[in-house]
Amino acid sequence: MGLEVVSSAIISFSLFLLLASTTQAQSNGVFDVTKYGAGKDITEALANAWKDACASTKPSKVLIPRGTYWLRKVTIAGPCKAAIKLQVDGILQAPVDPNKLSGGDWVNFRYVDQFTLSGSGTFDGQGKVAWSRSTCHRDKNCKGLPMNMRFDYITNALVRDITTLDSKNFHVNVLGCKNLTFQHFTVRAPRESVNTDGIHIGRSTGIYIIDSKISTGDDCISVGDGTEELHITGVTCGPGHGISVGSLGKYPNEKPVSGIFVKNCTISDTTNGVRIKSWPALYGGVASNMHFEDIVMNNVQNPVIIDQGYCPWNQCSLKAPSKVKISDVSFKNIRGTSATPVVVQIACSSGFPCEKVKLANINLAYKGPGGPAKSQCSNVKPIISGIMSASGC
Repeated sequence: MGLEVVSSAIISFSLFLLLASTTQAQSNGVFDVTKYGAGKDITEALANAWKDACASTKPSKVLIPRGTYWLRKVTIAGPCKAAIKLQVDGILQAPVDPNKLSGGDWVNFRYVDQFTLSGSGTFDGQGKVAWSRSTCHRDKNCKGLPMNMRFDYITNALVRDITTLDSKNFHVNVLGCKNLTFQHFTVRAPRESVNTDGIHIGRSTGIYIIDSKISTGDDCISVGDGTEELHITGVTCGPGHGISVGSLGKYPNEKPVSGIFVKNCTISDTTNGVRIKSWPALYGGVASNMHFEDIVMNNVQNPVIIDQGYCPWNQCSLKAPSKVKISDVSFKNIRGTSATPVVVQIACSSGFPCEKVKLANINLAYKGPGGPAKSQCSNVKPIISGIMSASGC
């Protein structure tokens, strides 16, 4: 046998082994991380499985089966050549020490189109130690601790049935996304956890949060500048700080907020219910077309609130009013119980009074000292219709 024939045979055999390895790693478009050498630490196996699946010209799925795995900081990025799914059925655990997660996140999904994240799995941020060391309770813009998940520039995507647990900072941050839905999504962290917003959305369009349960130590859902067409439906919130638009007006050149629809939600044992908040004195902005409807409140401290003098820990100047213009807001069919006598508080800016604020069928009961239930309004002339259980506005 000549050398050329031998060399050709060796090359052919090598290609056969490569193809066999690839076939073993994936079957019917499913890329199972356990076929990529995943042990207790799954980081490299996940990165390699995602790389192969993302390169597929046919729809593919990366599978993390049941089990408990360690996962270090990872970026799961596109663009991919076809629709792609990540099915997480296992428990993924972040390093306990936040110093082992450089930057502001643990798992970062970015630049993926036609993406689905689903499964019965959990992203466990193991945040308890980090909260005990953190000073974030004094700094709303704390950036020293990593978030469980970031979704950056994701389009046409679905996150379903996944749980995020005990994040060190925000559980989920959504930035620059379009047509992204969270469905049957669960956020869990104790009431005392610090700065653990459930889902924060900014500069994104067409975000849907549907039939989800959020229990945490900060806002269940918080809405930043540039958010348009946000639909929150069937969400159970509590404990936490409620569902909040803002805070707005803290930074220059903030984008307008518009098209916020919160409907059929239940909020229990929170410090706020549905809230719009902006900083005094600092920068301008616009927030409009925001509607809160069919909300049940259970023992909520501030059920309905617009606060344009938002100044946590006195970290701002109250000498000048907020420069954020708020208009076209409605609170409709809101019922239940309040933990404080002021059940509706609409405190707008004296420099830019609120316009077109509607209160319809507000039936909130309070039983306790300082009662009965009352409402307070400033720098606004709300349009009131139907039941109004709290006089004052």
